[in-house]
Amino acid sequence: MEHRFTGPSYTIGIEEELMILDAETLDLANMIEPMLESAQTDEGAGEVKPELMESVLEIATDPCRSTAEAGAQLRALRARVRETAESKGLAIGSAGTHPFAMWEDQRIVARPRYRDLISALRFVARQEIIFGIHVHVGIDDPDKAIHVANGMRVHMPVLLALSANSPFWRADATGLASTRTPIFRAFPRVGIPPTYNDWADYAKRINFMCESGVIQDYTYLWYDVRPHPNLGTVEVRVMDSQTRVEHTLGLAALVQALVKELAEHFAAGKRLAKYPHEMIDENKWLAARHGLEDELIDLPSQKRIGTKELARRLRDRAREHAQDLGSADDLEAIDDLLNHGNGAARQVVVYEANHDLREVVAEIVTATGE
Repeated sequence: MEHRFTGPSYTIGIEEELMILDAETLDLANMIEPMLESAQTDEGAGEVKPELMESVLEIATDPCRSTAEAGAQLRALRARVRETAESKGLAIGSAGTHPFAMWEDQRIVARPRYRDLISALRFVARQEIIFGIHVHVGIDDPDKAIHVANGMRVHMPVLLALSANSPFWRADATGLASTRTPIFRAFPRVGIPPTYNDWADYAKRINFMCESGVIQDYTYLWYDVRPHPNLGTVEVRVMDSQTRVEHTLGLAALVQALVKELAEHFAAGKRLAKYPHEMIDENKWLAARHGLEDELIDLPSQKRIGTKELARRLRDRAREHAQDLGSADDLEAIDDLLNHGNGAARQVVVYEANHDLREVVAEIVTATGE
């Protein structure tokens, strides 16, 4: 298997999946093609792309040296698609789910990959009207990339708890902080990934899957964290889309710093601690259910610990690395999530005032544009 794990290390790229909405009704709008015709960017300014559904739009930065540089691109991309939307009677919102949309009303994008996906997965793919963010961090060695991806597995629950932003689904208050998580769990090859011994082991196992005909290539592995050989990155995919752009950048800064910590861990010749897969997965469930408002298992000690306390501990570990990477200012947004609640908690506050989900979406649209 070919790869591009050649550096430079710690470059960062961010992808956000956004909702295309009717500006008056705040329903999802199947309008990706008109948006793509008008919202394309100049070279070096990121990219606007389709996703599975015609009501979903993805924006993606170029590889950047820091979250400050990525943030400038991301804000410009949000502004561009928002202006395009407004010119067409549409609006843009960002959250892990649309609170009252029905997947039955969504059209599939007219692209071979997506039509083939529906053909292969049927209902499982058709009901996947969810929105996430993906963070890519550059790595300069294939074995190091495997080590980093293995090590990042234990951090997925905390990243999910911080990012949880989907408490409503099909006009229902689900009782979950991240409803997006169990919806996506219906897909094959998702969730906490297996570990790999090294690059050779990864390449052998993925080639086995490809040669068996079960997947076309490694991009059909939709795990929470994965090596991305074509881009030369480790990609973290566990997080709900964030309404406020500063929260996206705070999470990206945290991911970038944790990747740096693990890359240095590999360079020092250290081995990763081994934790039971089922306990990492249980922590992920607890994060999806409660967000920041309960406890996770502190795996080294096997004791329960407040999720916020665990997140603060991770933030503190990341701070020095973030300073080295020039991302310390953006990392401060993690404090806002810890002190004032993640996106799910903020949506619930709006909902509890009047039990009006359109009011929730209106608030999402406003905050997405700030």
